[in-house]
Amino acid sequence: MKIILAVVRADLVDTISTTLVDNGYHVTRLASSGGFLRRGNATLMCGVPDGELEGALATIRSICNPRPEDEEHCVTMFVLRASDFLQI
Repeated sequence: MKIILAVVRADLVDTISTTLVDNGYHVTRLASSGGFLRRGNATLMCGVPDGELEGALATIRSICNPRPEDEEHCVTMFVLRASDFLQI
């Protein structure tokens, strides 16, 4: 199991979270603040089985294609190992 923590530009967070959910991934939006991307942002947390990691990352990348007019990146992702997954 992997956990994707994605710090996303505010203007793309709804599109990314909706697309992930539409593709069968579970997403939690975390309240976040700071200048990590030097503009408004939100943090998404998405738990995925190891075999589905590349699909989830590809989904996010497909929305964040580099645009020539954008000098800055639109998402920063951290992929973490999760030793346990529990639903209570």
